[in-house]
Amino acid sequence: MDTATSFRCASDRLWRYLKEQDPKYEGKKKLKITGRELVSVPPEVFGLDQLQVLEMSPERESCLKYQLELLPREISHLQNLTCLYVDSNNLKKIPAEIGTLSHLERLTLSNNSLSSLPPEMGALQKLHSLHLANNSLTEVPPALCQLRSLTFLDVSDNKICTIPSSIRHLEKLETLLLLFNSLESLPEDVCLLRNLCTLWLGNNRLRSLPASFGELVNLDWGHNYCSCNFEGNPLECPPPEVCSRGPREIRDYFLSFHRTQRD
Repeated sequence: MDTATSFRCASDRLWRYLKEQDPKYEGKKKLKITGRELVSVPPEVFGLDQLQVLEMSPERESCLKYQLELLPREISHLQNLTCLYVDSNNLKKIPAEIGTLSHLERLTLSNNSLSSLPPEMGALQKLHSLHLANNSLTEVPPALCQLRSLTFLDVSDNKICTIPSSIRHLEKLETLLLLFNSLESLPEDVCLLRNLCTLWLGNNRLRSLPASFGELVNLDWGHNYCSCNFEGNPLECPPPEVCSRGPREIRDYFLSFHRTQRD
């Protein structure tokens, strides 16, 4: 048996063993790897060039002893991937090759040990959902602000101190989760994200909000209490009782505040 035939047979065995039919993905070619295979991902995986959905996350607490320590650079071979799930592993870095996955739409990296992301991630122009909760990020990585198709971004439970002004480029963003970080301020540029419907800011160090915050009119938490969250911040301007009444009250507060300042 020649090498190519041997590789093809190994791939077929792997495919039969791990492939799942999942109606959630409407017939997409999906592969799920758990348990011991996560410790050393079978190289045949990266020969499945038609793969569209790849899950490599421990499913249960009992599986956490089997974790990815490194996302292989060969991930770049899977050019048809649209969804990549690598939550709850022990990843400390992401290879630059991730930026070659031009069809990627959903990427989950929560519950790892990431302190940075490669600038090449900015090339993922079809990415609309990115999960980065519970890592070790100290800032929103600049590359993320290049993801013009992003509608969902979760960077909760990190160590983020600052939000770059370039976040204004995420014009399609609808959900931004920033809970449990170390934010002391928000840039005015956040207020340019007019498609935001959900903005969670709880458990930070915010003493004030940007003066234009009331322009985020889709954050109508007067009717939808899940749309915005301020709890656990030492807010003074506006005070919590004003914030709890929604964007219109916040806007009126700042208008009144500025009139008082002029007088």
